[in-house]
Amino acid sequence: MASLTVLAPVAGTVVATADIDDPVFSAGLVGPGTAVEPDDDGEVVAPIAGRIVKMHPHAFVVQHDGGQAVLVHLGIDTVQLGGEGFAVRVAEGDVVAAGDVLVSWDPAAVRDGGRSAVCPVVALEASPDVVTSLAEPGTRVERGAELLAWS
Repeated sequence: MASLTVLAPVAGTVVATADIDDPVFSAGLVGPGTAVEPDDDGEVVAPIAGRIVKMHPHAFVVQHDGGQAVLVHLGIDTVQLGGEGFAVRVAEGDVVAAGDVLVSWDPAAVRDGGRSAVCPVVALEASPDVVTSLAEPGTRVERGAELLAWS
């Protein structure tokens, strides 16, 4: 499996996985990764090149040709919104390039509704020892900046 660089799907401030207000993500139960507390700009891009294998308004999975799959979750408990406030730009099965816009949303509206807008970025089913953070918690990243290295 080739090394893979995972990009920030949103611009914002990096948050440690342990600090995500959701036990599944904070404990790394679906895989290691990091998170980004997004700015209010609502464009969300593909963190890697690959095929969209799962697409919900609030979350998606992109699988690389090498088999690695990255989950991006837009906010916590946002499934409860039933897609309201999210505009999906791609469909399951679509092939995307890293940096392609996949979803538009309004993080401020999510926060105004009493939910966290933090965006976990998870290397699905990866061992923690093969995923390295390239951006320290508390630092700001631009959308498309290098976020994780998956070796």
